[in-house]
Amino acid sequence: MSSARGRANHSLYLARLLLAAWERELGREDTPATVLAQAWAPAVRNHLLDAYGWFLLELLKPAEMPASLPVSVAQLPAAEPGKAVPAEVAEFEQLEQQGWLAEMLQAPVSQAVHRGSDSLASSVDGLPTPVTMAAWAEQLDRAFARMGDLLDEC
Repeated sequence: MSSARGRANHSLYLARLLLAAWERELGREDTPATVLAQAWAPAVRNHLLDAYGWFLLELLKPAEMPASLPVSVAQLPAAEPGKAVPAEVAEFEQLEQQGWLAEMLQAPVSQAVHRGSDSLASSVDGLPTPVTMAAWAEQLDRAFARMGDLLDEC
């Protein structure tokens, strides 16, 4: 397993650890779900995006790693001259436009907080739930496994 693939798997593992902790906190019922979403959703999404970025790099196998991790196919470095872009990259590019991956990439993970009538800060729902984010993690895991098997055969 390459370093980029290992990092993708590790980032996915970290996202799942955070999701499990988020679910435990929800079960305690001592903090509003919206506040927990504000606390946990950005961190979970960052790990999911890191996992995706590392896997994109695994697929492309650039000669040099970019300065920052890509979060979309458009941010990948150009393929080396004479090297074809794998079909899996095109598949991800399509999913970025519509499908579960588009939802993950476009999901809001922060909200503007407004003042309620009692001067306490409150917010409106709209952040992804742990169930939604766990589904994204599962989709990434399935794609990594399927595409990773194809990479291993090459």
